[in-house]
Amino acid sequence: MNYVIWDIETDSAQLDWATMIEVGAILLDENFKEKERFSARCRMPQDRVPSATALCINKSNVDLITKGNLSHYEMIAQLEKKFREWSPATFMGFSSVGFDDEILRREFFKSLRKPYLINTEGNARHDALNMIKAAFAVDENVLKTELNPKGNKSMKLESLARLNGFDSKDAHSALFDTELTVKVLGLLKDKQPDLWHEYLKTRSKVVVENLIKQEKMFTINENFFGKNYLFLVAPLHPNSCMHPVYKWGQAVNLSANIEELQKLNYQDLKKEMKKSPRFYKTIKANKAPIILDKSLGMKVDPYKKIGENLLNKRAELMKKNEKFSQDICNILKEAAEEKIETASQEDIEPEESIYSGGFISSKDEALFPKFHSSDWKEKFALLDKFQDDRLVTFGHGLIYNEAPEVLPKEIHKKIKRRIASRILSTNKEKWWTVSAFYSECDEIRENDDKMFSFKTVDEKLKFLDGINDYVMNLEQKYSDA
Repeated sequence: MNYVIWDIETDSAQLDWATMIEVGAILLDENFKEKERFSARCRMPQDRVPSATALCINKSNVDLITKGNLSHYEMIAQLEKKFREWSPATFMGFSSVGFDDEILRREFFKSLRKPYLINTEGNARHDALNMIKAAFAVDENVLKTELNPKGNKSMKLESLARLNGFDSKDAHSALFDTELTVKVLGLLKDKQPDLWHEYLKTRSKVVVENLIKQEKMFTINENFFGKNYLFLVAPLHPNSCMHPVYKWGQAVNLSANIEELQKLNYQDLKKEMKKSPRFYKTIKANKAPIILDKSLGMKVDPYKKIGENLLNKRAELMKKNEKFSQDICNILKEAAEEKIETASQEDIEPEESIYSGGFISSKDEALFPKFHSSDWKEKFALLDKFQDDRLVTFGHGLIYNEAPEVLPKEIHKKIKRRIASRILSTNKEKWWTVSAFYSECDEIRENDDKMFSFKTVDEKLKFLDGINDYVMNLEQKYSDA
């Protein structure tokens, strides 16, 4: 199986509202040898406001966000084409499961493309950071590290790369961060060759779910307050080992007194489950968790002290007592339903609805290739055939950014008004507004601690002036909508 190591830079850290502005990816063969690379950058679409902090971090100055040769739509099209060419593969980034993957899904969703490409159609995904954390939990000297201000080993990509002899001074450009991830992972693969395949087996959700249903006990890795730990756990009874609402695996920590827990009545068990630290563990099958052999957990405290006989007995009790596992699942179900009921009932915007709004129908998905191969006039006409209103909204947005002259006057005006009401809002919004940008920009300007990777204050101020002018032009553009 090939590997695709990749990284993105965005204009914001808000998942539903961020725009991918740069991407870098490297295709490797099964021996981790490079076969091909891809990188692209785009101009900012004209219907959103960036975060000043995000642009400072990834050094996206005004020229980069306005003068690139690709529009955002064109860059996403190139990226999808390249990822399809490279499939099937295991897609991995550094801390990608919670951020890069989520941004990619949303960008494909909003561009009328299949959102789940990197974990369907023969592809799988993993996270380099999950693997590195597990590697440190197994052997705390596996790679050279420095201590962060809290006195824990730093798990930052730039720091790990630098300490292990790789030049990291251009960190935070997408392709450069991809190269650093390849180097750090390559080193890990050499240092722990046997464990490498163990780490990777959980790239598939199905494999994780089967392990949870079939194994009597295994070792998982968790990170608390910057420290990496191994936990020996026993999954719940095979018939009741998945969260009834979220479908995540459930296991108990074998340091807990299972015999006593199983004697509790329902209400007392409920109280026990609220106590910290929790005796049960959640294993998110679709988030590339790390699951290792039980022998690794048995070597560390407190399990080493408890002893193999008692650990086996506790794991056996978990496999036999179905009612106990059902009770745990019912308590988790009650808590989840309560959470859903009290969740905010405000209107969800289409951009936020990738999960809550349901999957795209196969009928709509079948229209995607025709949409992308048509000219802009035909694209506009084709939107009438889509059943999902979200896709029609996104389609209008794409045309507004790429070929506004194609839109009828009324629709153009309506879209422009909608954008104006969003970006010119003076309320605290979920997306970035002009006023939020200005106050953020002022704060960076006045705060000498906020230097990011600028070498001098003058360099920083010049950069801020450029992106500030960009947002002022946007404000002007929409002030008459």
